[in-house]
Amino acid sequence: MYVAIMGYGVVGSGVASLLEKNHEHIVKKSMQSEMELKYILDRRTFPGDPYEHLVISDFSKILEDDGVKIVVETMGGVHPAYEYVSACLNAGKSVVTSNKELVATKGCELLRIADEKNVNFLFEASVGGGIPIIRPISQCLAANDIDEIAGILNGTTNFILTKMISDGMTFEDALFLAQKNGYAERDPSADVDGFDACRKICILAALCFGKHVYPDCVHTEGIRKITLADVEYARSWGGVIKLIASAKKLDNGKVSVMVSPAFIQNHSQLATVDDVFNAILVRGDAIGDVVFYGKGAGKMPTASAVVADVIDCAKHMERKKFFGWQDSEPGYVADYLDNITSFYIRGTTQNAAAAIARINSLFGDVQMLTRANAPEGEFAFATDPLSERELDKKLALIEEAEIASVIRITDY
Repeated sequence: MYVAIMGYGVVGSGVASLLEKNHEHIVKKSMQSEMELKYILDRRTFPGDPYEHLVISDFSKILEDDGVKIVVETMGGVHPAYEYVSACLNAGKSVVTSNKELVATKGCELLRIADEKNVNFLFEASVGGGIPIIRPISQCLAANDIDEIAGILNGTTNFILTKMISDGMTFEDALFLAQKNGYAERDPSADVDGFDACRKICILAALCFGKHVYPDCVHTEGIRKITLADVEYARSWGGVIKLIASAKKLDNGKVSVMVSPAFIQNHSQLATVDDVFNAILVRGDAIGDVVFYGKGAGKMPTASAVVADVIDCAKHMERKKFFGWQDSEPGYVADYLDNITSFYIRGTTQNAAAAIARINSLFGDVQMLTRANAPEGEFAFATDPLSERELDKKLALIEEAEIASVIRITDY
């Protein structure tokens, strides 16, 4: 049986290396007599690379080769990955991908094609890199009614926030260090603006709740506006700031899905997840809270998850694994403004007495927060739970102060 790889970047090269390094073990686990890498599709050439002789630039060679039964997609992005993957599935080839953007935007359609053609479309590596999460949710936790899932799903932002919390670095300095260490791209937008975490929580929400969640329906905030003042107030409050992606099933049949910075208490299982590590908390009715922890990216951890899916596909030749979700209707993702939570609010004022009086009249008995060496006129407080819509209305009525920061408070 032959395997092809589309995209010979960091992950694709890791997959090729792992298929050779652990060849005997992988073949045995796959229950096949043999498994051989036949093609590597890429527009580039790789002189001197050990797999140079396998590199092709013509996708039709993979598509038309009936001996290629499993195709690994590690190209990234939606196009042309979507066209290539859908063509492979329609041709009766199983596909394994690490491409979170592809799964988050086109997953429902690709799963449908796989079902119709009796092949498999697997994507363990699309969320959490080498952290096992897709298979545990769909198999190990199948007896549970999962009503909530949340976590730290982006290692770059977690590294930046860790440096701000532990070393007192500014966001700009921590981002520069992340780029220097190779954790952040030259254009870090996908990470620091929350888009990467958004795609991952969409996949997890679809898997947990049975309907596709499209990224453009999810309210997404990044960490660019987080300052050291916010970090210090979080410490005074008794916690830390993390970029949290969450999805919750609501009683009305909708789901609440969001990505944003959040205060979490020091005793939370997520509070001590530092540097480039990720953690995913799954809340089930039978098992309670379960946390999956590890490095969320990296060449070989991600390749490990990809090759595990390759083995799974090989073991399920000519039969479809029961796996996937349905499409969703408009309005399936609830308006985030109806979300109810507590908030941390920081601002400045020229008249502290008047501002505090107005805050108390609007929010009731709030928890005022302090920090060392706060500039004159700065204030911060934590509210009781209220809706985002109510919060916006009340903040608009505080004429005595300028609001500088609003961060949600979670119970994870």
